[in-house]
Amino acid sequence: MPAKANILAKLRNSLKGTQPVADDYDVALVTEPWRYPAGERIARLRQLMEAVHTETHLTSTADWPALLEQLLAAKQLPSLLIALDTPHGAQLAAHFAGREGLPQLKVYNRPVEAWKAELFDATPASLTGTLGAIAATGSLILWPDRHEPRLMSLVPPVHFALLKASQIRDNFHQVMQEQQWAAGMPTNALLVSGPSKTADIEQVLAYGAHGPKDLIVLILEDA
Repeated sequence: MPAKANILAKLRNSLKGTQPVADDYDVALVTEPWRYPAGERIARLRQLMEAVHTETHLTSTADWPALLEQLLAAKQLPSLLIALDTPHGAQLAAHFAGREGLPQLKVYNRPVEAWKAELFDATPASLTGTLGAIAATGSLILWPDRHEPRLMSLVPPVHFALLKASQIRDNFHQVMQEQQWAAGMPTNALLVSGPSKTADIEQVLAYGAHGPKDLIVLILEDA
């Protein structure tokens, strides 16, 4: 008997007297979007993000500048890149105004060619807003624009991101429908679940290979 026929015969004989395993696969897992009670979205998001080395903090619209100040001091960060033309950038600048001994606030208000060396070599941290987050995947939604270009969240080793709890949604489909993504996409929409990491070299996990090595999310619960 040819080898192929012999192998197939053994496989058929091995099934004699057995019963097929009942197929209890839940098709809804791939056909229906994941949903969570409103009160569980924050916990779900934090669980998934912290599992991939993201740091999260709960705070409020009024208190986040003070918390960020504490984090900058704890991490010994001498400067922070902000977008002054955004509401959160202006709020942080007002919190820092007239006070000594605080990290320098750098403003992203120049073409990258005019300060590339400083941006890449002497800007340890940045602060950006977010467009929301997805509880099902533990992902932030970043929507770079002229105020907060993509390099703000890509180049500095530490990225602080502000997230309004009211903008956390269950799943990606819900986000696209509510925000009408089909009506106008940016050149670069991003879903970010954690700091940059790779295990390409000898399968050793390293952070910061293609972007920030630390991602810190400040969740504004009263927003």
